[in-house]
Amino acid sequence: MRPMTNLAELLKLPVTERLELIEALWDSLDAESANLPPISKELQEELERRMAEHEADPSSALDWEDVRRDLQARYK
Repeated sequence: MRPMTNLAELLKLPVTERLELIEALWDSLDAESANLPPISKELQEELERRMAEHEADPSSALDWEDVRRDLQARYK
């Protein structure tokens, strides 16, 4: 894959090359995640609370399209 420096050029790449780039970026994040500071105990507890809430009632989740439409309407 050839190196690119700007988004406009990257978006011109064929789909297969863009997918390869995404995979390379994703892998680089995974490799560097060990260097990230740990999340706080409070944040961990909040994430666990939210997951438990979702698992108790998965139907309460919002569809991304609905969330996006609401945000767009709210911040026009």
